[in-house]
Amino acid sequence: MLIQIQEIQQVANEVMNMLHEEEIEVINNIHDAVLARDIEKIDELFPVLLFDVEDHFSTEETMMQENNYGNFQVHKNDHDTMREKLKKFHKRWEVLKSPKELQGFLEKDFKSWLVLHISKWDSETALHLNGGGM
Repeated sequence: MLIQIQEIQQVANEVMNMLHEEEIEVINNIHDAVLARDIEKIDELFPVLLFDVEDHFSTEETMMQENNYGNFQVHKNDHDTMREKLKKFHKRWEVLKSPKELQGFLEKDFKSWLVLHISKWDSETALHLNGGGM
């Protein structure tokens, strides 16, 4: 298991918390397949991860736009940066099929990005969505 639920900050919006919990489950599933060096399982789960991340990001972005969130573009730019990294990494995966490389990305880059993104951007956004300003 890569991410324990308690490692992710709860935010002041239940929809966002639910999206985070679903994403953690998908990330942990693919991480387990990576540790097992199960190429077929990773092939099956990588598109699920891409879909889940896109669903997570686009749902948040819609909520931000509907609520005229002032820092929408900055928050979206952070999403876009990770979208691009994941797409590039998926292309590398399709060519190299390297569980070790994917493990490094998940453990070093993606996990730390997700924890930081939620604690900064999502917690601030959730306060705005619940009427707390910005």
